[in-house]
Amino acid sequence: MAIPYGKQHITQEDIQVVIETLQSDFLTQGPKILEFEEAFAKYVGAKYAVAVANGTAALHLCALTLDVKEGQKVITTPITFAASANCIRYCGGDVIFADIDPKTYLLDINSVRDLLEAAPKGTYAGIIPVDFAGRPADLEAFRMLADEFGLWIIEDACHAPGGYFIDSKANKQLCGNGVFADLAIFSFHPVKHIASGEGGMITTNNEFLYRRLLQLRTHGIVKNDDAYQNSIEFAGGEDSYPQWYMEMQMLGFNYRITDFQAALGNSQLKRAEQGLERRKEIASIYSKAFATIPNIKGQSGDVDGHAYHLYVIEVPKRKELYDYLRANDVFAQIHYIPCHLMPYYRQLGWKEGDRPKAEKYYKQCISLPMYPTLTQDEQQIVIDLIAKFYAE
Repeated sequence: MAIPYGKQHITQEDIQVVIETLQSDFLTQGPKILEFEEAFAKYVGAKYAVAVANGTAALHLCALTLDVKEGQKVITTPITFAASANCIRYCGGDVIFADIDPKTYLLDINSVRDLLEAAPKGTYAGIIPVDFAGRPADLEAFRMLADEFGLWIIEDACHAPGGYFIDSKANKQLCGNGVFADLAIFSFHPVKHIASGEGGMITTNNEFLYRRLLQLRTHGIVKNDDAYQNSIEFAGGEDSYPQWYMEMQMLGFNYRITDFQAALGNSQLKRAEQGLERRKEIASIYSKAFATIPNIKGQSGDVDGHAYHLYVIEVPKRKELYDYLRANDVFAQIHYIPCHLMPYYRQLGWKEGDRPKAEKYYKQCISLPMYPTLTQDEQQIVIDLIAKFYAE
């Protein structure tokens, strides 16, 4: 039986809540969405949450909400899914990739500082740190840097619901809690911690940004007497605006999530901690097993606060190992081809050698099976195959 690198876990309870929602009066724009938003905001410790169609839509709405404009420069990591960078391009901004820290695989704050100090103040608009593989970025440090240079922060926490880091005051800071980032985003793709088929979430503690997100999510439309710009008379009312009245006040999008997706997401959220604990168990087993294999050059390890969307190892003969595992029905994956070396970004001037630490990581990385329903026997198969490959 094949062992994939990631896999959703759908229970009978998940199925039942979806059926109940399909049989209700609302398939979209109904009560399940707000229910999911409120529960998710509570889970990550943020004041506000906005559910959207997918993680890419979440990133795009964040860039729009922060008013990214043509020519503005934003810094992010090359080791991420392309959407982390593409959201800036959607708005006409320029993406500048900093290098990674080879020990954590995260955006290197020193590389970011070098870029900022080499340019006149005002050159850069923001930073998008990514909690890659589930390991939280030190957003407290990034916040201090961002404040020094007048920048906003979007935290890409797609890999890290439930993850956390400990700040300088010994407080646990959950990914997406909005304490240091202006906005944070999550994804509910099937291989993520919480699966709703597709879907995403934006979290923030800023009420102005929250209201703007809600408007941009639905075509730029408002339905609020206090926010209307046209007069009551124009709207067709006398003493008040008619109940049917609405206004499109900015150019927005249809980035809504459906009620049945939200119901599924909320059902999955109730098991999020259980799933996270199992991911940590799997990571601990990998970490101990690979400590005795000399050819493992680096690994995600057993790290406090890590949410373990992925478990990554760095190895020699990576392509050969990848093929060997696949031949034995273990479908490992590579995360990621450096964004700056994708043909699209090469056309914008990026080339090999620009971010050497990210490029070296890419040549050695491989993501192993990591999901809560991975059995001990299946994990042992993966470990034994890797040990055997490097013993031959």
